Amino acid sequence: MKALLVYPSYPDTFWSFKHALKFISKKAVHPPLGLLTLASMLPDEWEKRLRDMNVEALEDKDLEWADYVFISAMAVQKESIEEIVYRCKKRGVKIVAGGPLFTAAHEDFKGIDHFVLNEAEITLPFFLADLEKGVAEHIYASDEFPDIRQTPIPRWDLAPMKKYVSMNIQYSRGCPFNCEFCDITVLYGRKVRTKGKDQILGELESLYSTGWRGSVFFVDDNFIGNRGKLKRDILPAIIEWMKKRKNPFTFSTEASINLSDDEELMQMLVQAGFDAVFVGIETPDEESLAECSKFQNRNRDLVGCVQKIQKFGLRVRGGFIVGFDNDSPSIFERQIDFIQKSGIITAMVGILNAPRGTSLYKRIVREGRLLEDISGDNTDFTTNIVPKMGFEKLNNGYRRVISGIYSPKPYYDRVKNFLKEYRPLKKRSFHFHPGHIRFHFGYSGAFFKSIWSLGIRDGERAHYWKLLFWSLFRRPRAFPMAITYAIYGFHFRKVFQSCL
Repeated sequence: MKALLVYPSYPDTFWSFKHALKFISKKAVHPPLGLLTLASMLPDEWEKRLRDMNVEALEDKDLEWADYVFISAMAVQKESIEEIVYRCKKRGVKIVAGGPLFTAAHEDFKGIDHFVLNEAEITLPFFLADLEKGVAEHIYASDEFPDIRQTPIPRWDLAPMKKYVSMNIQYSRGCPFNCEFCDITVLYGRKVRTKGKDQILGELESLYSTGWRGSVFFVDDNFIGNRGKLKRDILPAIIEWMKKRKNPFTFSTEASINLSDDEELMQMLVQAGFDAVFVGIETPDEESLAECSKFQNRNRDLVGCVQKIQKFGLRVRGGFIVGFDNDSPSIFERQIDFIQKSGIITAMVGILNAPRGTSLYKRIVREGRLLEDISGDNTDFTTNIVPKMGFEKLNNGYRRVISGIYSPKPYYDRVKNFLKEYRPLKKRSFHFHPGHIRFHFGYSGAFFKSIWSLGIRDGERAHYWKLLFWSLFRRPRAFPMAITYAIYGFHFRKVFQSCL
């Protein structure tokens, strides 16, 4: 059997970093971890190939080679999925689809031969057994959550690793919190399931043995969901492994804001090689936090929490939302003030949407306020909810937020203020990486490209030169960061070009 694993392309979005990747001649930030893990679950005797359409074209000869095409995707990749299905149907290649998008809304997709939904550790074996008997069904689903201690190591050998900026692995699934708008607990439950210490070290070792050096992203939706095991077993093991291997990787991940409450944990993360974390801030408004059940963010100084995390050497990327029912017209200026004061450079601000299956989706259906389905792009000015403040006020306010944080002056001011305060506890080299920063000689070409694109061609070049000269003479160790954040700003301005 010949299995072609196809990852659909995604459009130019906030997190694609496509405009930034051109500076370092890379095609995408991360490989498709789900498909690479799935490849390890398929029978050993099968032939397998990967085509990530974000880094290489899906050619007709690939489809002619395949017996089955396996696809996994997120909502933002819908348009690409339609193309894949059309091309497969035209050539008579059968399609197997799984992953979060199809688990949430498989009924929206026509032309798929088999859906293997929920978590593949449970549903894929049933599909493979029936396929071998010649009686494969249309849908395989389960409401059980597997023990991911049995999940195999991804097939890194299938990925064109040099085309990516960072590799990615997974330690846990599930989240102890239950935010109204979030579908993580719908997909993976509230009980945090984790891999074992030896399993994580095995995955790190497998990456190391491929020759990979540099960035590794832990894709967990809340890496600190089980803090006890993390501090007791996992981080000490990673620290020892990194020391033994002479620190080949730099890690980043996602975590809840209560990370700031645990200084020992932050110290261990930095010691292990973590230097960045994504945190869902959402809003500085207490009533809106209560509305969306974001209780872990309530009754705390959120700016102070962010600054504390960053003082420990973990740069914070933040998620923000406007359009809650309790949002007043003042929320837009409050969001701008929060982001500028907190020093969060990579601040993703989006309009509230209701993913299928979430508590928010069910509430909006009951209230008769549901519109078309979500686009999957968090920053494209769309929503599937009739907002209480009205579309015009919401869209105009959202534009003010984007302009207030990503126009050149406020953006470069924020970068400079961040670099003034940033004093990591652990010294490290810097490699360019979207979402967090490292920079080494191999990416020096990005500096010269930035001079041409941002220092010469850009109409806002004065901000670029002021930042670089300030950094060079006042904070020379932060000079690579200054270059990288200038490049980030270029990407963000491209993405938000319509409102800037």
